[in-house]
Amino acid sequence: MSDGSHKSPLEIVHVVENLERGGLERMVIDLAGVQRAAGHRCRVICLFQPGALAGELEAQGIEVHACRKRGGFDFAALRRLRGGLRATPGAVVHTHNANAHYHTAAAAIGLPIARLINTRHGMGAAQPRSRGEWLYRRTMHRTDTVAAVCEAARARFAQQGVAPRGRLLAVPNGIRIERFSPASAECRAALRSDLGLAPDTRIIGTVGRLNPVKDQATLLRAFAHLRGDFADVALVLVGDGALRGSLESQVAALGIGDALRFLGDRSDVRELLQGFDVFALSSLSEGYSMALLEACASGLPIVATDVGGNREIVVDGRNGLLVPLARDDALADAVATLLRDPAGSAAMGCAGREWALREASVETMARRYDALYRGG
Repeated sequence: MSDGSHKSPLEIVHVVENLERGGLERMVIDLAGVQRAAGHRCRVICLFQPGALAGELEAQGIEVHACRKRGGFDFAALRRLRGGLRATPGAVVHTHNANAHYHTAAAAIGLPIARLINTRHGMGAAQPRSRGEWLYRRTMHRTDTVAAVCEAARARFAQQGVAPRGRLLAVPNGIRIERFSPASAECRAALRSDLGLAPDTRIIGTVGRLNPVKDQATLLRAFAHLRGDFADVALVLVGDGALRGSLESQVAALGIGDALRFLGDRSDVRELLQGFDVFALSSLSEGYSMALLEACASGLPIVATDVGGNREIVVDGRNGLLVPLARDDALADAVATLLRDPAGSAAMGCAGREWALREASVETMARRYDALYRGG
């Protein structure tokens, strides 16, 4: 927010479900950090437990308040949330996703808040007629702005009537670009050594929770196809989740265990990206993928499914290739295209990094939110 230093500082309260590892949580941590550096006073309230990443905010001097909500209606947690909001009168309250928003709207009744802003991460609810979505829509008369994280999501929300069109806009996510360096031969050599792979192995990597929406099962099948044509490739999955056991069973059934590595949750994702050759994302649904932004910032050519906001990050043929969802054959063919053309792949990686430097910084995102906070 380098152009916002002349403006008066704001009191900003972010409300999230928790601060576990994930794209939403990373966005909030980075945004709050940049806002604090610009002179604003920030706090983060977690509806549930603080989560694994809360310490990052506390290390920056940003208070994290946990409501420790239990399942179902929890009056005690709502009271804690109201107390957290009351402690910062006149604040801009910025909620993230539907659950945090409708709880906050209820807890804030009668309190002196400046503006109530909500960001919907992803492409919306899996069950648009659920009780949670009903409660969310009941808060719209008290909500100043709803920000979608990509134009595709904004258009979908407008079509579904999620929020009034006049209060709905797109604010793309941003990342700390300066923390990412392009992939390099040295980092690739170090990663191969760490993973026990041959020095000339080419690594296809992905980052994300192991859950059905990320559809790593299709990526595993695609990799099995690739192994028929390329003996020098490995697949690295960074992230953990409920599907790890079933994915490991699938790996065994496909007979690709010697060339596959599950790394689980890692705090060194930036360094791992520098060791990849190709980044692959097989999601069935995405909003504005933080993983794709980080891959661009790392100068990696990308293969991604053509869903949600992915095409707003990956321009087919320029910085990567887009493929239909749930098509392991198409995914394998696209990765093979990049592996067979090292020079073209390198040019795609450079194009992605140049775009990220221009368009995908957290400072750019923060300037856009600053305008919303001030009524712009």
